[in-house]
Amino acid sequence: MTNHHTLRPVRVGGLDLPNRFAVAPMTRVSAAPDGTPTREMAEYYERYAEGGFGLVITEGTYTDTANSQGYLNQPGIVSATHVSAWREITGKVRAAGSRIVLQLMHAGALSQGNPYRAGTVGPSAVRPRAEMLREYGGSGSWPTPREMTGADIEAAIGGFVASAVRAREAGFDGVELHGANGYLLDQFLTDYTNRRADSYGGPVANRIRLTAEVVAAIRAELGADFCLGVRLSQGKVNDFGHRWPGGAADARIIFAALAAAGATYLHIASEGRDWIETARLDGGVTITSLARQVSGLPVIANGGMHDLSQAAQVLSGGHADLLSIGRGALANPDLPRRVSRSLPLETYDRRILEPMATLRNARQRLQGMRRVRHPA
Repeated sequence: MTNHHTLRPVRVGGLDLPNRFAVAPMTRVSAAPDGTPTREMAEYYERYAEGGFGLVITEGTYTDTANSQGYLNQPGIVSATHVSAWREITGKVRAAGSRIVLQLMHAGALSQGNPYRAGTVGPSAVRPRAEMLREYGGSGSWPTPREMTGADIEAAIGGFVASAVRAREAGFDGVELHGANGYLLDQFLTDYTNRRADSYGGPVANRIRLTAEVVAAIRAELGADFCLGVRLSQGKVNDFGHRWPGGAADARIIFAALAAAGATYLHIASEGRDWIETARLDGGVTITSLARQVSGLPVIANGGMHDLSQAAQVLSGGHADLLSIGRGALANPDLPRRVSRSLPLETYDRRILEPMATLRNARQRLQGMRRVRHPA
């Protein structure tokens, strides 16, 4: 396994990574009530670095004290206290040999726990589909958001920029914009949640405008060398089956706009376990290989990449440059080490996210499973 494609080094922007494995961003709702990262979170992220992951991408972190927070006990990056707590985490991760990127997230209409502000905002006053996420503390239907004004949009952009500056102060190697899974930036990109008649609505070139403007604003503030990724997806946490209506044509416009704005890399969120097939757009090309072709940027693929035969095929076939691991990393925080030593992988058990996706719940579940497998 020492020659497995996943173990080969790679350079992403100015970051030299020892392998192609990245920890996918996973919401764990385990921060303090005021959004401050905890010691338990520090141990959680340090464990992945000690396990050999070349890159660690944090969970989505809220960017302002107005409308961005999505969940209670979600971490923030909006205060000096937050910066100090994150600095302890980045220090541990980097000391263990990994690089770490902070994912910046504005929940928009998919906010189900925000102590700073009542109500939600979005590109248009359209009630989100499906229901709130129980594993993150929600229940029932989503409220209808208030349509964002021009001032609201400027404030959201400012929150992203200020948070990126704080992330650098906290020792992060870069930031990743959460433009995926149905949250604010993706709400602007999605035709049925964005019914605006201004320059942010209508054709896909307008609907990707907000994400591109955030990229450009961060790039202008932090310079050309700062690592700045963007995560995208077709599906959403409340609409798994959604696909970009224009297929490859939409994808080309989206990827080109983000590259032109100054993105360092693109991260395409899960396309399912049978990745090679489910990631195909019209014409047969995979979404990630098209992203590489159009943008010229490194691309991270996500979705069942703990399947090592699939992972090798994705890399050797030119579909992506890196692989982000979610469920497989939860079950195997030392996954790269296991691959390098030809050790078997543990099977993911969804019960570690039930009934809540907290670190404490996961620890208790794992302890219970070990007692069942190895009774005294």
